Amino acid sequence: MSGARGPRQLTLDLEHAESYARDDFLGGPSNAAALTLIDSWPDWPNRVVTLIGPEGSGKSHLASAWAALSGARSIAARALRDHDVPAALATGALVIEDAAEAGFDETAMFHLLNLAREEDAFVLVTARSAPATWTMRTPDLASRLKAVPVVALAPPDDALLRAVLVKLFADRQLGVDEQLVGYVATRIGRSFADAKAAVAILDREAMRRQRPLTRALAAEVLRPNEP
Repeated sequence: MSGARGPRQLTLDLEHAESYARDDFLGGPSNAAALTLIDSWPDWPNRVVTLIGPEGSGKSHLASAWAALSGARSIAARALRDHDVPAALATGALVIEDAAEAGFDETAMFHLLNLAREEDAFVLVTARSAPATWTMRTPDLASRLKAVPVVALAPPDDALLRAVLVKLFADRQLGVDEQLVGYVATRIGRSFADAKAAVAILDREAMRRQRPLTRALAAEVLRPNEP
């Protein structure tokens, strides 16, 4: 039977290591432009770029892949302070994660963008929305951020979502068939985060109930969560 495994005596909620390597990022139409951006470095037409997309669309994965490629340091936007700026740009490349309206020190961000331009440093900013939509207290910073090119990640299409599910099941050494994958794909939200959460709960329930992971089990587990 598909997904059959030997008995496991204990049900342990273990954290599964997640790879943020470039080769482990699955591509599709929804993220083609973002992948092209990462793969084309250092031949960027602009040294500062904003990567936007909804939660779970793959921003952190791509930012981590770019950091490994470029030697970039990473800092959360909310943690950026003016006195940290020179050190943050020490390698000539920086990832600023999770920027959002009113979510960072505007003086520090303005200083950072100015220093990056002076030093020809690369900066990749990740955010859920484009800076052009943000309201900022510092007009010069607002103008500077609105001029930064934006590359968008969209939610995965059906083919990519299914491919992601297959990989997530495989990461847990779970053999699954197309029927199960198709069923799960139609009953979760359209993001990598939703896929990861669904695979985790299905694996946990299969172990807890000592049953193989099948479409029937998925129906029992996921149906109560359907809208």
